[in-house]
Amino acid sequence: MKKIKNTNKQTNPGHKRSVKQLKVSAITSEYQKEWFRNTRKRLAAGEPFCLANADTPHEIFLTMDDIPFVATQWWSAIISAKQMSAYYFDKMNEEGYQKNICRYCTLPLACAMDHHPVKAPWGGLPNPTLILAQLSCDEQTKIFEQMAHEYNCKFFALEYPAPAPNYPRWWEKVENDWEEVIGAQALDLRVEELKELIRFLETTTARTFSYKKFGEIMELENQQEEYLKKIRDLLAKVRPCPVGLPDQLATTMNLQWHRGTQWGLDHAKMFYEEIKNKADKGDSVCKNEKIRLMWIGRGLWHNTAFYQYFEKQYGAVFTNSMYLSIAADGYIRNPRGDYLRALASRHMFMGYCLRDPEWQLKEALNYGVDGAIMIVASNCIDSVGNMFISMTLEKAGIPVLPIYADAVDAREWDDESIKALVSKFIEERCIGSK
Repeated sequence: MKKIKNTNKQTNPGHKRSVKQLKVSAITSEYQKEWFRNTRKRLAAGEPFCLANADTPHEIFLTMDDIPFVATQWWSAIISAKQMSAYYFDKMNEEGYQKNICRYCTLPLACAMDHHPVKAPWGGLPNPTLILAQLSCDEQTKIFEQMAHEYNCKFFALEYPAPAPNYPRWWEKVENDWEEVIGAQALDLRVEELKELIRFLETTTARTFSYKKFGEIMELENQQEEYLKKIRDLLAKVRPCPVGLPDQLATTMNLQWHRGTQWGLDHAKMFYEEIKNKADKGDSVCKNEKIRLMWIGRGLWHNTAFYQYFEKQYGAVFTNSMYLSIAADGYIRNPRGDYLRALASRHMFMGYCLRDPEWQLKEALNYGVDGAIMIVASNCIDSVGNMFISMTLEKAGIPVLPIYADAVDAREWDDESIKALVSKFIEERCIGSK
């Protein structure tokens, strides 16, 4: 393979961490760090461990005596937030990997290839027993195969069939009528795959899958997601906005990796109560709120302070993103006596839901946004869906600004020029249109 010389040197883009305003954000962040430290101790004692994509059924690991797992997207976010992405991607390019590979999914592979845990955030990941991924795009197969090779472990792939029904306004029916929305054939396939996954884990870990415990986890998860739904609905109607996007992103993401646990439920409730208390008192992230902005795409993990820059400049607040919205609309399931099939319905078409232009428009209208900022990574299949989302919002009178950058690769981010671009967008298309 031909070596690629990296000519994209990182400048000093002024990356900063955002200032969190909620107590629950600090609590969940510290809990996640402590959980990671304790998990490393458990693994050192010989316990199994799974590295899994975000759109896979983590609930199964929890059911089987709490097999530890790390979500690859969460790990990408941590690496990027620790300002380590440039180092890892430079190393990967030096090894001959193309520069335009999908970086959100590849960053954990780049970290694994380095084989230098002292440099990695929090001491790096230990070798997993299993790597689990849903093959939502062609690159996923090779990325996770190579990651399994680096860790010398099993790669378990879940198929990603095309959705049979083309169901409009899926968010209105998926909670109760998920069989109709997803389609029987796709669910049949996923249920059999989940049974095979359970058999594999029972064989390799000597742990037993408990259907009773599984049902309890699914019910706890529904309760947890109901609180996130209440937060979404509250934030959509309250003016000015009581909590900004950095707190929403960090807390929602941490809670979602612990969904179905009592801790997750308790802290989702705390999340809701703290926001409601701020709303009731009239507290806000920007007293002089004039512009409401929607963030479309993955969180800007290497520079979350970016979201807060425009509050003082223009009274412009980023009020919403896909993370809290999909928690509200995409996770809750009425199991109708079949928890495994309900779980199968939860993750199969999450990507389609996130890229649904009508759903994104619905959220934009709910929040009453004046404009949307869309991060577009040329190396990811999401870019195709972004085009249709942009067209749908613009047709509805909501201006959209695409930012061509990467959510985890800091090398592509020029802070000054992008802030200038967004400022011009706010002045000319958001304020100017009022």
